[in-house]
Amino acid sequence: MSEAIARELMAQRFRSFLPVVVDLETGGFNAERDAILEIAAVTLTMDPEGNLMPDATYSFHVQPFTGANVEQSALDFTGINLGDPLRQRVALSEAEALGEIFRPVRKAIKSHGCTRAILVGHNAAFDHGFLNSAVARCGIKRNPFHPFSSFDTASLSGLVYGQTVLARACRAAGIPFDNQEAHSARYDTERTAELFCAIVNRYKDLGGWGLAQREQGLEED
Repeated sequence: MSEAIARELMAQRFRSFLPVVVDLETGGFNAERDAILEIAAVTLTMDPEGNLMPDATYSFHVQPFTGANVEQSALDFTGINLGDPLRQRVALSEAEALGEIFRPVRKAIKSHGCTRAILVGHNAAFDHGFLNSAVARCGIKRNPFHPFSSFDTASLSGLVYGQTVLARACRAAGIPFDNQEAHSARYDTERTAELFCAIVNRYKDLGGWGLAQREQGLEED
């Protein structure tokens, strides 16, 4: 029964959308021209009390697509070494990486009784733009993410904590943040997921979303 309640709460919470946190490390700022170098996603789940929490992490190194641009300044910022033999052995093509992300996202959508994923990102428009460009480039027909709607933790944390930089927002929320680990897609995605959950759960605890009334309705059903 508790699993059924959690499933129903998740389906109701975001209008049948399942929030999935995404971060990409790229070779620049132009989604059409610059390469995706890393991609990570964290699916979210919910407990029977309506608390949102991270579920599973999926993270991949990505080979630059043919003809892609990679700015040296971007490599300096992220610390990514394209010539690293280990990276070269494990890096996937864009199409492969998207497939490895999209399959568990679709499974999570179904298991939570949702209809579609919605991207959560820190400065979400950046990641959403690169994701949509890669989907178009790879000719992917079944993108589980909403094509333009997203949740931006930079805006949300600015509202809640008065901070828009990821590291500062996490610390304001009581989430440890290691600057030495930052700017890898996996690390940034996991911290962003914790931040988003903290914001959503704090709003619930303050009385937002009408959780008590929804729980009563579920019990009556």
